[in-house]
Amino acid sequence: MTRTARRNRRTLQVAGAGAAALLALSACSSSDDSSSSKSDSSASASSSGKLSGEVTVFAAASLKESFTTLGKEFEEEHPGTKVTFSFGGSDSLAASITGGAPADVFASASPKTMKIVTDAGDASGTPSTFVRNELEIATLPGNPDKISSLKDLTKSGLKIVLCDKEVPCGAAAQKALVASDLKLTPVSYEQDVKAALTKVELKEADAAVVYKTDVHAAGDKVEGVEFPESADAINDYPITLLKDAQNAEAAKAFIALVQSAEGQQVLTAAGFLKP
Repeated sequence: MTRTARRNRRTLQVAGAGAAALLALSACSSSDDSSSSKSDSSASASSSGKLSGEVTVFAAASLKESFTTLGKEFEEEHPGTKVTFSFGGSDSLAASITGGAPADVFASASPKTMKIVTDAGDASGTPSTFVRNELEIATLPGNPDKISSLKDLTKSGLKIVLCDKEVPCGAAAQKALVASDLKLTPVSYEQDVKAALTKVELKEADAAVVYKTDVHAAGDKVEGVEFPESADAINDYPITLLKDAQNAEAAKAFIALVQSAEGQQVLTAAGFLKP
């Protein structure tokens, strides 16, 4: 074989080896791109995971109207979800949670009742205040007894109803009474604010000290009377995800809705104060 032929043969061998290497690199790159694409796709699917299932919310009775509205909005926003509520006195709800009742979210009418849950280690993370609420006197329509102040509730012959002292609305009422140096002897102490208001709606009582939001929700069934001492007894409302939540992701999303501008609009329209 001539020297020129050998040189040409060697050149072809080198070229062939280079082409093979390029093919191998191309295949490897293609494999990496495919793997990366699959990984990105998986991450995207995970991040856009669709919420589903039931969310169980334990909430103070005074939140009934606004939370029911937000629950419907949540279900519309996330088809396949269902929000189930248990409304009542915050102290009773807290006791149920620490007693093992299954729930995902707890919204309390006071930090004191929320503390029952956090002290028991049943909250996940730190509760945050999402609204505040102020007291108001609910009277019969037209205010026939001419009640214009907290002191007027001490008039002889008036049938007054208060929330139980262990319930946030009852504790707030006691605080306002102490600030006014007044004492009341109600015809009954009710287990939650809705029960106290119902007594007036049914004309079984002449007046009740309840939340402004409940007077607002009752419409023309009662008449509201503001009193300055209520400023000394404003309640903060904290909300938290619960440690044993069965549907934590959906529960977090519901809490986010409550705290969002949209949620705050619903709550302030109901008479709640911003945190």
